[in-house]
Amino acid sequence: MDGPLGGNTVVFWEVAFFLLAMAFALVIYALLRFIVNRTLVVRGKAAGVFLARLILPAVLILAALVFKLGIVRRAFSFSPKFDLFIEAALVFFLAFFLIRLTNAAVLGWYARRRAVFPLPKVLHGFVLAVIYLALLFTVLRQVLGINITPFLATSAILTMILGLALQGVLSNILAGMSLHFTKSFTRGDWVKVRDIEGVVVDTNWRETRILDRSSNIIVIPNNVISAETVTNFHLPDHKTALLFPVRASYGAPPALVQEALLEAARDVPEVISAPSPLAYIRGYDDFGITYALKFWVTDFARKDTILTDVGRLIWYKFRRRDIEIPVPVSERVADLVRAVKNEGPAIAPESPEMRNFGDLLRSSFLRYTEGKRAGKLIVPAKEVQELASVLRRRKFTAGEVLFRQGDKGGSGFVVASGLVRGEIIYEEKGKKYSSEFKTGPGGIFGEMSLFTGLPRTATGTVEEDAELLEVRAEDFARLLARNPGLAEIMAGIVAERNKRNAEFLLKVKELSEKDVAALCSKKSILQRLKNLVGLLKGRS
Repeated sequence: MDGPLGGNTVVFWEVAFFLLAMAFALVIYALLRFIVNRTLVVRGKAAGVFLARLILPAVLILAALVFKLGIVRRAFSFSPKFDLFIEAALVFFLAFFLIRLTNAAVLGWYARRRAVFPLPKVLHGFVLAVIYLALLFTVLRQVLGINITPFLATSAILTMILGLALQGVLSNILAGMSLHFTKSFTRGDWVKVRDIEGVVVDTNWRETRILDRSSNIIVIPNNVISAETVTNFHLPDHKTALLFPVRASYGAPPALVQEALLEAARDVPEVISAPSPLAYIRGYDDFGITYALKFWVTDFARKDTILTDVGRLIWYKFRRRDIEIPVPVSERVADLVRAVKNEGPAIAPESPEMRNFGDLLRSSFLRYTEGKRAGKLIVPAKEVQELASVLRRRKFTAGEVLFRQGDKGGSGFVVASGLVRGEIIYEEKGKKYSSEFKTGPGGIFGEMSLFTGLPRTATGTVEEDAELLEVRAEDFARLLARNPGLAEIMAGIVAERNKRNAEFLLKVKELSEKDVAALCSKKSILQRLKNLVGLLKGRS
């Protein structure tokens, strides 16, 4: 070949010496890379990642400079062709360093702003490979004076041969580039491909990796995934609708069923309020009416947990409303056979009235709270038993909301088992704060509205599965009617307690100064209780 190299040749020992020097440089590079990784990269230092990308070209430049300017040149006499070869290598390594430096600076800029680099790994690596190849051809032509036309012709033939041999690989690369440019999904998106549902953890030049709900990595070639229908649950935004089908008996009014379904969805914290949950009828069949509850979530990763919470709440809300979920005919037949055989439990269960009576006696309801009689019943035990016979025992599961602050209320609850958490939102100096309290077995909850008729001053949420005895206004009014002196005693107890909390009650936005004054007034509370008895007599 013609060029500035002329007829000079590079002798074997010069090539061997240069390769040995490059090998030594690579050993130094590996050592420096190890040190940087251990001291900076593993600690999450951005400088460590930046330096790691520059070590290789920097070491290669130093190795080339040793040949060009160092003691090696003074110790050995190199041929002119080898000198030119060293000069070309130095130019290539310097350009390599500048490209690496620019690449590291751009990647660092995105990392500091916690932004996603716009190019995927496959395309990023492909672009760098093309730049390095163009740089190599430029150095061969401009520095060494080599005519690269035969190389280009030979590379075209080689490319054709490799293209035929690597059709699958090239197909995956092109499919990966297509997936990136169309922005079908990115790392971190929840997707569904065929029957595979999971989060995208990586997309490279050959494949896409998905972590499914069983914590398995599913590897799908890019040319396969590009040919499939992909459902991306994170597009157009992170709001995703979930459907929960449920069947109810024909005896339950559809409006009542829909009310229970919507209430169950709203009680789950992960269910967002906008768009609002929907409940609708999907069809009728021999077993009952099929409904669907549709609601939206933003954390699709917790789909199964959220559906479980919603389903659990539906069971409790159906149970309290006497909504029957149709059971298979086989279970009905088994119940019929058991009834015919007169099978039953060996020990008769305690009656609901006696259970209510026992829980009321163990509670602080209808007991003195202060003085010498603290803890003693205000009314005879017979009256407590009479009240217990009309109370409703209601089961709640963790996460259910009993009522919200500001709701109208006319009942209170005695906690028979479980735990209820109350949260009060109040304002002070223009800022909102919250205060929490918990009520366990034997405690009373929500009695403020029962005694005063004012809106709920707290949001009540069931923290542990609980059984509550609901004391309705009409039930309490009957007790007051049978015990004329009870109203005055209860009014005094409630008023004294509210006086101690008056300063705090003034911060609750649902209560005006007039309301707080009424809460602290025995006379006002007594009048409220008398009005309850009056309403009861008016109905009768």
